[in-house]
Amino acid sequence: MQFVKPYKWQILGTIGIGLVKFGIPLLLPYLIKYVVDDVIGNEHLTTGAKTDRLLWAMGIVAFIFIVVRPPIEYYRQYFAQWTGSKILFDIRNRLFTHVQKLSFKYYSNNRVGEIISRIINDVEQTKEFVMTGMMNLWLDLATIIFVAAIMFTLNVKLTLVSLLMFPFYAFSVKYFFGRLRSLTRERSQALAEVQSYLHERVQGMPVIKSFAIENYEQERFSKQNHNYLTKALNHTKWNAKSFGVVNTITDISPLLVIGYSGYLVIQGDLTVGTMVAFIAYIDRLYNPLRRIVNSSTTLTQAFASMDRVFEFMDVKYDIEDSPKAIEAVNIKGHIQFENVSFAYNEGEAPILKNVSLDVKQGETIALVGMSGGGKSSLVSLLPRFYDVTDGRILLDGVDIRDYQVRSLRDKIGMVLQDNILFSESVRANILMGKPEASEEEVYKAAHAANAHEFVINLNEGYETKVGERGVKLSGGQKQRVAIARVFLKNPPILVLDEATSALDLESEHLIQEALEELAKDRTTFIVAHRLSTITHADRIVLIEHGEIAEIGTHEELMKKQGGYHRLFQVQQLDS
Repeated sequence: MQFVKPYKWQILGTIGIGLVKFGIPLLLPYLIKYVVDDVIGNEHLTTGAKTDRLLWAMGIVAFIFIVVRPPIEYYRQYFAQWTGSKILFDIRNRLFTHVQKLSFKYYSNNRVGEIISRIINDVEQTKEFVMTGMMNLWLDLATIIFVAAIMFTLNVKLTLVSLLMFPFYAFSVKYFFGRLRSLTRERSQALAEVQSYLHERVQGMPVIKSFAIENYEQERFSKQNHNYLTKALNHTKWNAKSFGVVNTITDISPLLVIGYSGYLVIQGDLTVGTMVAFIAYIDRLYNPLRRIVNSSTTLTQAFASMDRVFEFMDVKYDIEDSPKAIEAVNIKGHIQFENVSFAYNEGEAPILKNVSLDVKQGETIALVGMSGGGKSSLVSLLPRFYDVTDGRILLDGVDIRDYQVRSLRDKIGMVLQDNILFSESVRANILMGKPEASEEEVYKAAHAANAHEFVINLNEGYETKVGERGVKLSGGQKQRVAIARVFLKNPPILVLDEATSALDLESEHLIQEALEELAKDRTTFIVAHRLSTITHADRIVLIEHGEIAEIGTHEELMKKQGGYHRLFQVQQLDS
C-alpha cells in the first residue's frame, strides 16, 4: 500500500469514472421495461404517440451511449493504465536501489536470472493488483449493489430468488482460490528457474560450444522447462475446476429467475416488461460475478507475484551504514588490519585467521601465496564487500565500519583479473570512474592507461560499443579500459587483484607500466601469482592457510629462504 498511497486520488477518480461507465448500461433493462410496458403495451396511446415516445426514449439513450459514454470509457482506461504503470515504475526503481545495496554474499548465494525474473515478470503481475483489485473489483461490487437495489424496486420476491445462489458462490470462490495462490507461486518459481538457467547458459555459450555439449545442455534445459510445464498444468487444472464450478453456480440463478418470473406473469402478478427487464438485470448481476471470478484468478497471480517481490524486497542488507557513520574525506591511506578473522558464511571455517598488518600511507604491499590462501578475501574486506567476522580494519585511525559505505568505496580503486565492462561505448565504460568527468579527463586517463592508441584505432573510436562484458575487446584491451577508469577516479587507495595474470607478454608489459604509474603516491595492494611482477613492492606478505607466514622486502624474504623463496624458485624453474 505504500506504493499505492501516493496515487490514491487518481485511483478514487478512476473508480468514480468507472461507476459512471458501468452505470450507463444499467439503463438498458429499464429501457426494455419502458418500451414493452409503457409504449408497446400501453393500450391508451395511439400508434403515433407510441412512435413519438419510442423515438424520444431511443434518442436520449443513443445520446448517452454515443456522446457521453466514449470519453468516459477512454479516461477510465487511460487513468487506470497510467496509475498502474506509475506504481510499477516506483516498485522497479525501489528494487533497483535494493539490488545495489545487497551484499556480495547475497549474489554469491543467489542466481542472477531469478533476481531479474522477480524484477521483471513478478513486478509486471503486481500491476493487476491495482488494475483489478483496487479498481475493477470495487466497480464490479458497486455494480452488483446498484443492480440489486434496482431489482428490489421492481420486485422483492424475485430479487431474493436471484440472490439464492450467492452463499454457494462465495464458498466456492473461497475454497478454490485459496489453493490457487500457492499453485501460482510454484509456477512463478519454476519460471524463474527456467530464466536463471537460460541466463547462465546464454552467458556461458562459448563453453557449451567449445565442449560440443549442445545435446547434453538441451536435455538439461528440457528438464527445467518440463518442471515449469508440470507446475503450469497443475495451475491450469485447478483454475479450470474453479471456473467450471463457479460458472455453473452463476448459470443456475438465471434459470431460477426465468422459471419463477414466468410463473408470476402467468398468475398475473408481474408484467411482461418487468419480467424481461428482470432477466436482463440478472445478466447484469451475474456478469460482474463472473468478472470477479476472472479477477480472482488474476488477483491470485498478482498476490503470488507480490509475495515474491516483497520477499525479495525484505532481504536484509549485510553491509549497512551505522547511524553515526561519517563521510570519508581527505583520506590519506594509512590502513591497519588488527586481528582480522573472516568467514564467508556463519558456521564455516574461517578464510582468514587473526591477520594483523600495518600499511603506511603510499606504501605498496604485495600479497602472495597459494590459491585459496585468503589473499583476495583480505582485499575484498577493504571496500566492505564483506565485513570482518572478528577484529577490525582502520583507515586513517577510523574503523572502516564507521565510514559511510559509498564514500569509503569512492576512495578505493580496484583493477581485477576479470574486469566487467558494460555493453556500452568505451567512453561510457571509462566514465564509470567519474561520471561527471570532461572529455579531456577521459582522454588523459586513457593515455595514462596506455589505452588511447588502441581505442582511436577502433571502428568508432571512443564511441565503439564493447559488447556484453566487453566481449569485443581482447583481454589486454579490457584491462587497459578498466585501468583508465581507475585513473579517472584518482583514488588514494588502489587494489590490484591478479590484474595481469591472464595476459600475453606484450599486454602485460603495457599494463604493468600503466599500473606502476597508477600506484605512484597511493597506498597499493597487489595480489599476484606471478612473483616476478611484484619484486618492486615495498613489502611482500606471504599468506598461507589464512595467516601471515612471512613479511618483508623481496631481498629479505629471498635471504630468509622460507616459503616465499620456495615459491619464487619454483616459478623461476617453470619459466
